[in-house]
Amino acid sequence: MGFRLAALTPESRDTFWRSLQTLNATRVVIALVLLAYLSVDSRSLRAAGGIGYAPVCIAYLLLALGFAAAARTRRRFLLQLLTQIACDLAVISLLYAGAGGLRSGLAILYLFPLAGMAILAPLLLALFSASLVALFLLGHSAWQIFTQDGDSTTLQAGLFGGAFLAAVLVVNRMAAKLIGQEELAVRRGAEIHVQQSVNRLVMSHMSDGIVVLDADGQVHAGNPAAQQMLGMAGAEMRLDLGSAPALAPLAQAHRDWLADPARATALLTIKPYTDPALQETTAAWSARRDLAAHLRVRFAAVETDGLGVERSVIFLQDVTAIENQAQQLKLASMGRLTASIAHEVRNPLSAIAHATSLLSEDLAAPVHTRLLKIVGDNVARVNRMVEDILQLSRKVQPHGEPLALDGFLAELVAEFQDTHALAAGIVRREPAGPALVRFDPLHLREVVLNLMNNAVRYASGGPASIRLFVVGGKGRGLELHVQDDGPGISPGVRAHLFEPFYTTSSKGTGLGLYLARELCLNNEAMLDYEYRFDAQVQADGSRKSSGRFVITFARPAGMPGP
Repeated sequence: MGFRLAALTPESRDTFWRSLQTLNATRVVIALVLLAYLSVDSRSLRAAGGIGYAPVCIAYLLLALGFAAAARTRRRFLLQLLTQIACDLAVISLLYAGAGGLRSGLAILYLFPLAGMAILAPLLLALFSASLVALFLLGHSAWQIFTQDGDSTTLQAGLFGGAFLAAVLVVNRMAAKLIGQEELAVRRGAEIHVQQSVNRLVMSHMSDGIVVLDADGQVHAGNPAAQQMLGMAGAEMRLDLGSAPALAPLAQAHRDWLADPARATALLTIKPYTDPALQETTAAWSARRDLAAHLRVRFAAVETDGLGVERSVIFLQDVTAIENQAQQLKLASMGRLTASIAHEVRNPLSAIAHATSLLSEDLAAPVHTRLLKIVGDNVARVNRMVEDILQLSRKVQPHGEPLALDGFLAELVAEFQDTHALAAGIVRREPAGPALVRFDPLHLREVVLNLMNNAVRYASGGPASIRLFVVGGKGRGLELHVQDDGPGISPGVRAHLFEPFYTTSSKGTGLGLYLARELCLNNEAMLDYEYRFDAQVQADGSRKSSGRFVITFARPAGMPGP
């Protein structure tokens, strides 16, 4: 065992050196006990001549101290061990022979070095040492038969020698087994540590959420995906599911699963948006509480037989993106279908419009005029819808040149006011400065006109009831806000705001906002409806939140951020 010390793990090598230090400390104690015993037992000293015992014990004590100091260097383990055991056997043999052999009772001292040899050295060396001791005991007993009168102690010496050999064999095998168990434990510990590191890495990069909790609903761990799904991004996953109102559906599903293990899967809707960091910059922290996250959850029990603890794992899958993707596929299919239908409808529609125009020349009665006007208005409405559908199917590659936003908006607002005959001051445009955006001018014109038409429809008509302003800053994208002072859009309507053919107006087609968003996406921009805090502080120190359409532009290639 000692020859393989270099092949052992650092933990096992440390165990060997600690055992050697313990052996050295025991040797010092034995040397002190021998000195105390031999100094007071004058009869034994006289029987043995009384010469040499004190010097031998003192020398043994000094050697023990020297061995203890040498072991601290942790070099040449086997050489130090063999030297120490040889010294122990030599000193004990001197004392044993000088005290009269087996009658002195000092033969038991041989167990100390032999046990150390059995624990720290290979079996062959340990048995060799025990054999030397057995031969010495038998030889000394035989010598006493020829030189001294008295009873023979050969049988006792043989029994001691056999006992020493058996003890060495048993102790060596037990020590080897313990060292093997320690090696196995160290290897298993390293494997578990590596496996834990791999598990943490996999969990942190998984798109599905993982939550570990006990039978009482106390959460013990969770990966970043679970934190994001549950609205706890950056928070410590140490909470009780029952204490979080937003997580009440998840807590109830967990209790149902505990009561009936067959209910291991469920579809839940939670409203986790509780990010207070946005409270001073956006009203989304309150408005988005109406937005829901759709989660597919699956419960699984962890096998902890005999450990006295219960753990279960919740696997969370956010199906909101899947639902959105399915919605987009449905809309894309519907768009292709409506585009093909629009091509087929356009020619009959033109024929109806032309026939209506011809009939208006021959029919002059008021009833006929009213009916023809109804037909003409509906033909115009259907024709506008067809034009919008066809425009969606003609996505032109946008221009890559930067567009000066301030001059573009000034010209567009002036034209809009003239076209709608608006009073001065109804539309307020705040200067955008030298802001440059990457957006096709024709596309941006159509998007902004669509948003301003909606604003005119719902605004109060007072001064600055419609506002256009640019927001941008360090670390933020450039945004164009189109805001009016009309009533905000309810959460129910906002959920379907950009869907095609969805409208709350009897005269609308439901394609305007959908077309505007598609044009923004075609120019790598984003259009959304948001609640934001106004910059002005009210008299009570608070800031009013209001809804507005926000266009987030893509940064022009090669241009620094705002």
